[in-house]
Amino acid sequence: MMYQSGLAGHYNVIAQGTKATLFGNLVRVSPENFLTVLAKDEKPLVLFAEKRFFVTFYQYLTNYRGFIFYAKSKSPLQLTGNVELIKVKSIWVTAYGS
Repeated sequence: MMYQSGLAGHYNVIAQGTKATLFGNLVRVSPENFLTVLAKDEKPLVLFAEKRFFVTFYQYLTNYRGFIFYAKSKSPLQLTGNVELIKVKSIWVTAYGS
């Protein structure tokens, strides 16, 4: 998948996210698009939680240009060294955004 740079690329990530939903300023995107958003910031801050229910999955949140991007993955994302990572106990997203 090819991404555009600049503002058009930012909106493309929102539009291309799997099941992208926008409620207020929360946007759910695929793990791949989440990594694309992180690449647009010099030193992104990412909150993440590991959730175990019947299976383990990982939740991620970051802020970019006033939007909060959320991704959920079955395996940990491979983050670059410039990411400031904070592990939190849990991330709660409403039914509309989960």
